[in-house]
Amino acid sequence: MSTAETTVFETRLHSLPLLARGKVRDNFAVGNDRILMVASDRISAFDVVMGQPIPGKGALLTRMALFWFHKLGHVVPNHLTGDAPESVVAADEVDQVRGRSMLVKRLKPLPIEAVVRGYLAGSGWKEYQQDGRVCGVALPPGLRNASRLPAPIFTPATKAEAGEHDENISFERTVELIGQPLAEQVRDTAIRLYSEAAAYALSRGIIIADTKFEFGLDEHGQLTLMDEVLTPDSSRFWPLESYQEGVNPASFDKQFLRDWLESATVDGRLWDKRAPAPEMPAEIAQTTADRYRAALELLAP
Repeated sequence: MSTAETTVFETRLHSLPLLARGKVRDNFAVGNDRILMVASDRISAFDVVMGQPIPGKGALLTRMALFWFHKLGHVVPNHLTGDAPESVVAADEVDQVRGRSMLVKRLKPLPIEAVVRGYLAGSGWKEYQQDGRVCGVALPPGLRNASRLPAPIFTPATKAEAGEHDENISFERTVELIGQPLAEQVRDTAIRLYSEAAAYALSRGIIIADTKFEFGLDEHGQLTLMDEVLTPDSSRFWPLESYQEGVNPASFDKQFLRDWLESATVDGRLWDKRAPAPEMPAEIAQTTADRYRAALELLAP
């Protein structure tokens, strides 16, 4: 059975201590200086983890993240060690980690998510409709849903605890959290990463409407790109061929799942976006997997 056909909802390793289980990734300590990050097939929407997996999702996410880490390595250092994940687990655990894992440096994570938006969508569109701003950034009047912005904007967010929602914050609040020099470095680096990735993706038929990056500091205090990067889990991917300003475009990301959840019911009532999530039908899971795979095949053929 190939990695893409193997479904892993939760990794269980006996050879390494578990550090944390996130919404998607299971992180294990490898000594004091490395982490084994295993991308499961879990998926979250509205900050709630679904009870059913997306077949092969972890492998797809890992392939895409590795593609971008290597493509954008000239912009900023990243957390990859270059070592094989299979080399740090027991022989009977290799199948759990093969093709869906990264062996990475242990960093001091920054307490913010570096969100960059090139188009008006999602929570950004909602904020703009209220006062013409997104995270305190003033935008020109007359923009519509899915409008391309004059230039990419940095709209950071705080990292939420499990089950909580990320909160958009201003650049000024970011400065309060991490200091002016580092806040400016994160902003400028994130915008450059987005701009280079978006230009490449556009040439492959995909619009990257927005995305989020996570950064940490290494033992020398050097800013380092970490976690995942430019995947359908952390980005809004739109097909260029069907893009139309003023409407919600079709997407390669989990918007399809979100749209289904908006009308899903639990115990006869519309889901209130709190755990537990509605049971996801197999066809919803498979269609979501197909969309993730289509994005990977376009971006990294």
